[in-house]
Amino acid sequence: MSLLLRNRGAMLLLMVNIFLAFTGIGLVVPIMPTYMNELGIGGGIVGLLVAAFSLTQLLISPIAGRWSDRMGRKNIIVGGLIIFALSELLFGLADAPWQLFISRMLGGVGAAMIMPAVMAYVADTTSMDERAKGMGLINAAITTGFIIGPGIGGYLAEFGIRVPFFAAAVAAAFVAVVTFAVLPESRSAAAAVPGVEKKANKESLVAQLVRSYREPYFFGLVIVFVLSFGLANYETVFGLFVDHKFGFTPKDIAFVLTFGSISGAVVQVTVFSWILNKFGESRVISACLFIAALFIGLTLLVHGFWAIVAVTFIVFLSIDILRPAVGTQLSKLADESQQGFVMGMNSAYTSLGNIAGPIVAGFLFDLDFNFPYWAATGVLALCFLMTLVYRKRSAGSVRTRV
Repeated sequence: MSLLLRNRGAMLLLMVNIFLAFTGIGLVVPIMPTYMNELGIGGGIVGLLVAAFSLTQLLISPIAGRWSDRMGRKNIIVGGLIIFALSELLFGLADAPWQLFISRMLGGVGAAMIMPAVMAYVADTTSMDERAKGMGLINAAITTGFIIGPGIGGYLAEFGIRVPFFAAAVAAAFVAVVTFAVLPESRSAAAAVPGVEKKANKESLVAQLVRSYREPYFFGLVIVFVLSFGLANYETVFGLFVDHKFGFTPKDIAFVLTFGSISGAVVQVTVFSWILNKFGESRVISACLFIAALFIGLTLLVHGFWAIVAVTFIVFLSIDILRPAVGTQLSKLADESQQGFVMGMNSAYTSLGNIAGPIVAGFLFDLDFNFPYWAATGVLALCFLMTLVYRKRSAGSVRTRV
């Protein structure tokens, strides 16, 4: 029996954990306009709230990855869920902007603890052949959380503007208790490598980022950053772009984004592992970068509702295949003793892209609403060319060793 089948109960619980975390992130989307009016805050504060979450996640992710290597995955996942529950509770109770900032920063800490520990758990409990399927399932849970979050937030808000956050806090606390009671540990503290842990404990975030440059999986981390940066450029101004250019209504925008996201989640659960095993991570990553760049560029040229739906569907599909493909490649390139560290770096580089992307997109949009998409197209196309060079060098290196 395969490792994945033996650990399917654990995998299901991990998917619930990561789904809950990303659903909580999406809850705020439909409610923020009302919060802005209620607390008297402007769009600038809302942007800073998004940046605060990503910045905190960036600072904590490498530390949390090391903690999971040293203390075990389960303990860090449970701790992250508890902090996430506190952040949602505080957001629901907030009556001043500074409380919202504390809440979002705590949310970033919780996400930084949950995400790398969950991915490292998957790496611990799957074989190399099953790794792609495991990563695909986790990323499908992430995508589904993003899809469901705004809808749940909008529905629960009918019972009160703060109800969605109280519900998320209760759900996170409940899942934390279940996880603590049921989830087996995948890697005990005794399995940690003392030399690696001692070195890592002395390193700051900057030192770890510098050290990641010398690791064999660094190029994968660069793709993680470019991916999150380009996607942030695309998503941050999507609503504004189609509103300015096509006059789309909020209902139109919600349909386009939801359709694209659901399609990507279906692919991750069904055929993603087959695609990766058939073509390999490197080819899939290159192809997805090329397709994403091409169709983001086409967004600037097409006209009409269904044309936008079709183009956006391809963009989301390529991104939803690309993200777990990169995660799978990173987990295979890293040593077993570094799984937590590399997944922490994965989360850190994602946060860097999520901080820089919206800032750049907003600045470019103020200049011209087409500029963010030109920038995203150019960055992803450049990264595609980099993957071709990297693959050529890797092939040459293999032939030299042989």
